[in-house]
Amino acid sequence: MSIMLRMMYEFFKTGLFAVGGGLATLPFLYEMSEKTGWFTHQDILNLLAVSESTPGAIGINMSTYVGYICSGIPGAVLATLSLAAPSVIIIILISRILDQFKDSPLIQGVFKGLRPASIGLITAALLSVSQKALFHFERFDGFSNLLTVFNWPAIALAAGLFLLMRKWKAHPIVFIAISAALGILFSF
Repeated sequence: MSIMLRMMYEFFKTGLFAVGGGLATLPFLYEMSEKTGWFTHQDILNLLAVSESTPGAIGINMSTYVGYICSGIPGAVLATLSLAAPSVIIIILISRILDQFKDSPLIQGVFKGLRPASIGLITAALLSVSQKALFHFERFDGFSNLLTVFNWPAIALAAGLFLLMRKWKAHPIVFIAISAALGILFSF
């Protein structure tokens, strides 16, 4: 299977099953990274940082970035369209029939069931990103060097930004810019 067809399949599948927004695509991207080798887990963290700090939907930005890494501009376009296609198809289908069944207990039950699935995918993404950003588990070889497992600069930055966000009610883009500048400056 050519890389373009495989990319279409992988991103269509991600778009179909990643319920809950852009962060819900992260578990699928980690799986895609392991299965295909197109990008590394570190690349995922980098593309998440770029996607969070650029305008647009996070999932779309990440798919565009991965597509570009794999196959240049055609790959970026194809990955983006493949990720968005399931949503467009489902929205068109649902909009045509939802008015007829909007009071149905079955339909309401489906939407209630999607909420915990969405929360689970986003929580998995949070834990995965936190694990990779705040810890160096590859350094662990016994309890004698336990403190080397922690990424102390990243933990200090996260804690400092958390406290700053609680105290200073600025727009989130300010904190994203501060984080990006510090990350570039200190290369965490």
